Amino acid sequence: MLTIGQILPLTIEKPAAGGRMIARASGQVVLVSGAIPGERVQARIERVGKGVAFADAIAVDEASPDRREPFTDPACGGSLYAHIAYPRQLEIKSQVIADAFTRIGRVPLPGAVRVAASPEAGYRMRARLHVRDGRIGFFREGTHHVCPARPTRQLLPETCDTLERMETVLRSARVDAVQSIELSENANATERAVHLDTTRPLQSDVADTLHSVAGLTPGPYVTDALSIAGTAMKLRRHVLSFFQGNRYLLADLVTHVVERVPLASPVADLYAGAGLFAVASTLVRGASVFAVEGDRMAADDLFANAKAAGGQLTTWHQPVERLSTTLRVLRNKLGDRSLAETVIVDPPRTGMSREALDVTLGLKAPRFIYVSCDVATLARDARRIVDAGYAIARADAFDLFPNTPHVETVVVFDR
Repeated sequence: MLTIGQILPLTIEKPAAGGRMIARASGQVVLVSGAIPGERVQARIERVGKGVAFADAIAVDEASPDRREPFTDPACGGSLYAHIAYPRQLEIKSQVIADAFTRIGRVPLPGAVRVAASPEAGYRMRARLHVRDGRIGFFREGTHHVCPARPTRQLLPETCDTLERMETVLRSARVDAVQSIELSENANATERAVHLDTTRPLQSDVADTLHSVAGLTPGPYVTDALSIAGTAMKLRRHVLSFFQGNRYLLADLVTHVVERVPLASPVADLYAGAGLFAVASTLVRGASVFAVEGDRMAADDLFANAKAAGGQLTTWHQPVERLSTTLRVLRNKLGDRSLAETVIVDPPRTGMSREALDVTLGLKAPRFIYVSCDVATLARDARRIVDAGYAIARADAFDLFPNTPHVETVVVFDR
């Protein structure tokens, strides 16, 4: 029986989703942080649950050749894989994807999933930072203690400079009402906006000073100018709107998705956000797109971007779960024409609800492209999609989150 505080030798077997690695002790699964598959470590049991224990590696008896000296505290948000050489991180993420599809979805993949690499430093375009005692940073894993963002290398140096100037304002004005900061910047870092989450309204002069520090763009919007398959496109987005977060792989991800869209075909883009895939599909592939977004902020961006793009792009502000009535209206307008030959979905980390997936499968589109930031919910939903008559044509991944256990996966299903 494993007990909290117990230290024991473990051999690390394989990766688990979420960043820990799997080992076994006395027949019980132990999920170990700070380890690499193949290593022998000394681990301290931190928590014991039903059928599983959680441990931290406190010493390495036999190190993996892929172990490196962490450039930051691995417990600081977004750094759990900082001790693993980057090429091995990509291998681990590919293995985690395959394991999820086998174990959760019970669906075989066509082959090993290639994970596109990203530069490790300065990749992050969007971040939620926390404020404690005038300090701005990320939470340490499992705590509400703030650690500085700069050593994690996720943000650009000039972004960290801007945050430090905001810290100076918070401390000099003795502001304790700001709890967190939503940060968003465009891919080339020429625009940067913030939203302050406060426990009470700030004095107007303090709020104005915070929003006008050097490095910030006036107003809550930034604009991305992208080139997708040689076609220029622009997207406006509010600081609170969802948007993909890796500046280096953004164009590659969008290009990969829209290249799977047949030319001049009808497309349904659900969970469309600000219109990243919808606008690219109509501009690059000549597709007629109806795009659906449930969040008010993102839907406003979607409307604005659709209008600016022109083309055949219809937008709806509506949860996907309540789309049935809208689909009936669209079908009446289209007559015998297909509503969608391709469906693109990019749901939140929780995946698609049963109602949303029912509506989407009801479109009976020949192709279903699922973009996911959570492999467990993706594998779960893949089971239902396959049961509805689809087969996995290909699966690819993009490392939008270096040095973390997260990975963006794109799966193409064909009927």
